Amino acid sequence: MGVSYSTAKWLAPASFLFDFACQQYGLFSKPNMLDIHNQNLSFWSPQPQFIGAFFFPQQLFQLAWLYRLYKLDPKKPTERAELDQIVDFVPWYAVGNVCIGTWMFFWNQNRLDISNIFVCINSFSQVFYIATKLQPMNTRSTSSVLTHIVSKTFAGIGVLDFLHNTSAGFFKDVAPSTTVKVLTGLGFAAGSAMSDWIFGGCLVYDLVALTVGQTGDWRKLLGAYAVGSAAIVTAKNMARPPYNGKGSGYQEVAMDDVQDRV
Repeated sequence: MGVSYSTAKWLAPASFLFDFACQQYGLFSKPNMLDIHNQNLSFWSPQPQFIGAFFFPQQLFQLAWLYRLYKLDPKKPTERAELDQIVDFVPWYAVGNVCIGTWMFFWNQNRLDISNIFVCINSFSQVFYIATKLQPMNTRSTSSVLTHIVSKTFAGIGVLDFLHNTSAGFFKDVAPSTTVKVLTGLGFAAGSAMSDWIFGGCLVYDLVALTVGQTGDWRKLLGAYAVGSAAIVTAKNMARPPYNGKGSGYQEVAMDDVQDRV
């Protein structure tokens, strides 16, 4: 799913603006996003303010990433190496923005069955990208670091979007069953065990958002899951620091070495 440099330079900002415009529609239309959320509570409904609190700083990282896309010159070998990783993510980034922007229209129409289709496309595509396509982070490259932050936060909040829309769309006002409780714990534990600080931090944030959004014993259990998930992420990344070692997903590469390879 590759695109040229010239295509990437209009596709990425265009998809960002589309999603941003749709979010404004979702916030200021009647009914708005929060109204629909309050009408469709379920066992995976988060505290809605946590979603807004996540998106604001994430959009700042996106703007910095987009700036790098425009600033870097593919004619310069060292900059081309940085630009290639940004451009590699652009198609997936655009898919995510288009899906979430389109999701907004169906969510505000209370058609959560249809909106869930776009949530699934976004969530699974973003997780697929970071798991199979994302190149190792070059810790000396601002562009590489930003690409990891943007792609992994897209995937991280995508997990929460999937849980939220699926439960609200198909299990409205349903209490969590034993199966749901077990799958939630096992799923987040497994995800945390395979995550670095960035994606793992997002998973912990997702659990905190779910915890605050729920009540009773289920809230207490989700809180325990959040603590456990944080412990797993910390232990995994302390035992095997992600900035060192083959297969860690990170690498320190001097710019001279990058130029030699290019």
